[in-house]
Amino acid sequence: MHSTSTDRAPPIATMPEQEAASTISARGLTRSFGSHIAVNDITLELRRGEVLGFLGPNGAGKTTTMHMLTGNLAPSRGEISICGIDLLEEPAAAKARIGYLPEVPPLYRELTVDEYLVLAAKLHRVPRARRGDALGTAKQRCGLAEAGRKLIGTLSKGYQQRVGIAQAIIHSPEVVVLDEPTVGLDPNQIREIRALIRELGGAHSVILSTHILPEVEAVCDRVQIMHHGELVYSDTIAALKQFESGATMLVGLRRPPPLAELAALPGVAAASAVEPTLYRLQFAAGEDPTDALVKAAAARDWGLYQLKPAQTSLEDVFVHLTRREETQ
Repeated sequence: MHSTSTDRAPPIATMPEQEAASTISARGLTRSFGSHIAVNDITLELRRGEVLGFLGPNGAGKTTTMHMLTGNLAPSRGEISICGIDLLEEPAAAKARIGYLPEVPPLYRELTVDEYLVLAAKLHRVPRARRGDALGTAKQRCGLAEAGRKLIGTLSKGYQQRVGIAQAIIHSPEVVVLDEPTVGLDPNQIREIRALIRELGGAHSVILSTHILPEVEAVCDRVQIMHHGELVYSDTIAALKQFESGATMLVGLRRPPPLAELAALPGVAAASAVEPTLYRLQFAAGEDPTDALVKAAAARDWGLYQLKPAQTSLEDVFVHLTRREETQ
């Protein structure tokens, strides 16, 4: 939240027509800390009504990038446009269009939910006449309609996270940025917050920064992956699952041989155990080991009972991309 001493909203700059389809556009975004380059030449585009998953292992530069996109950290180089407004040239007008939930929500445990959200509305410069409606709408959307008089400190962590999201949308921003919104939540709370994120995507553009891969598959339309401060992938979830990391198959064997024997079959690049009698085989480039596997299973009495293509998961691609970068 950004403090101010007035209720007057910042001037809204005219949005260039050619940028109307994008809510965030970042070009050549770079941030250095001394000799360390934390983020190197990132390009990022967020479209209207889109939920973008921003992925990367710890230390990849995700949070630094989020701080730059929300105006909380100046880039060393590059430019950022929020709904056509230059963030560096017109920061107040640009920030008025952003709602931000940092990894540690900025909550005041001694306030009630209503008191805190009214404070958030003031800090986001919501006009006094609109605050009641803004408060009711934010609480309704975040499942807090019955929690207004409760102290934030008495709420479960899942409900505290809902309050954090409510403060991010209290001023009806075009863009909502969520940094690790489900960290520390139990499975039921995670499911509820994911449903809320999907709902937010219908009315806002959302950036979801996370290292939890199933979260991205569950709620996002598109994904960008960072590693060592650089962007290593950017495309839709559907395209990501088709990313060429080597074809794979699932093989069920009632009397399996040692893993090394499977890995040594012609055309097999790698073999791993999924369950005691279920294995994942990765094909070598341009190879198909199916015939060799079937012949070996019959000749050596492995008890082949399942053979089917394995769908590439987001985790498979993520590991492939980040490990590839490590070895280059």
